[in-house]
Amino acid sequence: MTSPHAWRFFRAGGSDQVALETGADLLNLEHLDPKLWVALAMPVRGLEMEERTLRLMDSDGDGRLRVPELIAAVKWAASHLRDADALLTGGDLPLAAIDESTPEGKQLAASAREILTNLGKRGQLTISVTDTMATARIFAETPFNGDGVVPVESVAVPELQAVAQLVVERFGATTDRSGKPGFTQRTLDDFFGACDAFDAWWRESEENAKEIQPLGAASVAAYAALDVVRAKINDWFARSRIAAYDPRALAAVNRREEEYLLFAAQDLKVSAQEVAGFPLARVDAGGRLPLDAGMNPAWSTAITEFRKIVVAPVLGSSPAALTGEDWSRIERTFAAHEAWRGRKAGGEVEAFGVAKVRALRAGSAKAALSALVKEDVAHEAAMNAIANVERLARYHRDLVRILNNFVAFRDFYSRERPAIFQAGTLYLDSRSCDLCIRVEDAGKHAELAGLAKTCLAYCECTRIGSTMTIAAAFTDGDSDNLMVGRNGVFYDRDGNDWDATITRIIDNPISVREAFWSPYKKLVRLIEEQVAKRAAAGEAEADAKLAATATATAHVDKAKPAPKKIDVGTVAALGVAFGALATAFAAIAAKVTGVLALPFWQAILAFVAVLVLISTPSMAMAWLKLRQRNLAPILDANGWAVNGRVKMNVPFGASLTKVASLPPGAGASFAVRYPEPPTAVPRFILTLVGVVFVLSLLNQFGVINTLTGGRLGSRPPSQVRSDGGVP
Repeated sequence: MTSPHAWRFFRAGGSDQVALETGADLLNLEHLDPKLWVALAMPVRGLEMEERTLRLMDSDGDGRLRVPELIAAVKWAASHLRDADALLTGGDLPLAAIDESTPEGKQLAASAREILTNLGKRGQLTISVTDTMATARIFAETPFNGDGVVPVESVAVPELQAVAQLVVERFGATTDRSGKPGFTQRTLDDFFGACDAFDAWWRESEENAKEIQPLGAASVAAYAALDVVRAKINDWFARSRIAAYDPRALAAVNRREEEYLLFAAQDLKVSAQEVAGFPLARVDAGGRLPLDAGMNPAWSTAITEFRKIVVAPVLGSSPAALTGEDWSRIERTFAAHEAWRGRKAGGEVEAFGVAKVRALRAGSAKAALSALVKEDVAHEAAMNAIANVERLARYHRDLVRILNNFVAFRDFYSRERPAIFQAGTLYLDSRSCDLCIRVEDAGKHAELAGLAKTCLAYCECTRIGSTMTIAAAFTDGDSDNLMVGRNGVFYDRDGNDWDATITRIIDNPISVREAFWSPYKKLVRLIEEQVAKRAAAGEAEADAKLAATATATAHVDKAKPAPKKIDVGTVAALGVAFGALATAFAAIAAKVTGVLALPFWQAILAFVAVLVLISTPSMAMAWLKLRQRNLAPILDANGWAVNGRVKMNVPFGASLTKVASLPPGAGASFAVRYPEPPTAVPRFILTLVGVVFVLSLLNQFGVINTLTGGRLGSRPPSQVRSDGGVP
């Protein structure tokens, strides 16, 4: 992508990042190749910035801010300012910076002055975000705020308010700018449209009452009673016809005895719902459905109601049994009614009844409520201008900061102020960690954040009933004393202190220095573990011997035990063991002799070389991981879409985590209170070094060679020729 604008870049975190220094830079962001943006998306929640500002930019309301939305925000703000350079200054919005050469700008400036006047700040030259927050109060205090939504509670006439309440109950409420539920012209049209449709549908039944309402006013209730039992009656007559066709099917169409046994042993309900799925009555080939005796008890109430308000009025009598012809007559009687019900419209208001629906249609409620909506819409321009004052004030204050944490990570690398994703500072283990990020789910976050090659400590922070989780990056010092359960104090960006407890650790190298000593620390821990295991085993063995001795003493036998015979195999095994030990000691002696043959300074160098060789693999791995230390996975795990490399090298990491040190000019006292008791370890080390030194000197002068008869050590200088041979 070719850009007509000349950009300036700075190098940070292993990538080239654009420097936003002029208003022209902001206006040309749409021409900047997206591959050069450090981030492509970020969440609007969990950042150290007012969420409302980010939500104003989030045009699609999905909770994420993306490149097109950020470019649109820049364009909108610049279109209402005299000069886009004003966005770089931040802070309160100067009224003189608003471009009043356009109708929109003129209205916006007038609204800003009106807000200040209402706040008693007439003549003030700037307006702050705090000042514009009064717009929420303005919207709440007036029923007409220009959004086309009229809150139900703002309808002054009680009768109209009751209708408005019915509208929002049936077709849903819309929230207006003040946060109150209300109605719009669309919901009014939907509501009264349903009333019209329902009235027209009902009027059809009145105009064709003979066919559609065969029982007059009782037709609706009669059809409802018929509809309840229709499926069961059709089922019974179908089974009866099958039994009449073939008597062998009679047993099959009735339920088997085994099916009754499934529930017969249980306590049955009075309604006998256990047999509700069985036929209405016992099926026979006669085709006469009994309506009293022999009726399925689960359906007796429904059949009684059906017989009373359907059978008797339609047939003119109440027979004890219903024939197939009777049933067909009943269905034909309600066929037109059923078809009419299938064409029902306006069902949303059916529960009101036709009388109330017609009263609503005949009244003036629709016109009156529509007039309120129109009056609200008439204030749209003025109220939108008030809302836009807040929007412009927020963009003027926050937009350049967002850009320097999205297009580039200038705030993060400049260290002049924390980045918007830095939640505060954690104090723990004599260190302060500035790279702390809010986390919703530590387990889910750790799955991706582990790729950052960074030592992370997840801490649960609590304060006066509130809790939150942070991920703190330890980028200097060591991890020896970092462990789950350790407590510290977290200070958020507002200066509030939180109790912090480590709940999870992602272990990664912190420094090359730590990696140098890592093998020896692991060796010491291994020795400690083995010593502890051996001590525990020895204690258990001693306890077992004591128990065995006590048992033997209690049951001592006065007879002398037979003398033990010497086991030849044991003697052979001991010989092999002593031989192996002798070989090992000989090998060690040869190595020691080789070292002692060197001059003292060479022996020291050899010792240092051995240390370096042991530590080099660990140091190399740590060096590689420290070079790969990357912030991107940590942010991506929080919902960001980081586009480039965001590396944290060793010097930069040291600035993010500060290790405790004495302040300049502080006096130091070397007196130790409650000193540790002396141990033999330092003496042993000094003695060992002294012995090595003395043996090295004796070896140089051939004393060891002489004392051992030439078997060990170097020859005396007098026995060595100038060419290195032996005379």
